[in-house]
Amino acid sequence: MAEQRRIGYKWNLRTVMAQRNLWKSTELMPLLKSRGINLSESQVYRLVTGTPERIPARTFAALCDILDCEPNDLFEPYVEMRAASTADAPKRPEDLGLRPGDPIARRVRIIRDDENG
Repeated sequence: MAEQRRIGYKWNLRTVMAQRNLWKSTELMPLLKSRGINLSESQVYRLVTGTPERIPARTFAALCDILDCEPNDLFEPYVEMRAASTADAPKRPEDLGLRPGDPIARRVRIIRDDENG
């Protein structure tokens, strides 16, 4: 089995908007509407301030047109985590120093420094 990779991405819409002197999500709404993208104020706000899990291709293309940018200016993938095809993790609890029947979590009591107790 090959190397496993978890891919993440950075959503740079807010940064690209600022570079184009667009500071509010409400300024983006009429520009989207003029390109046939009808989103509510809250949808546009979430698109600007959040990181969307999915975005329609037409909306993405409209953003690129509005901001005169390339898709990779808005969407920047990166590798979050890599895992080798074979891991050297212990296969048995005993290899971690755990014995069957022993609790894994233990109760702790937190004592403040100012207590005499």
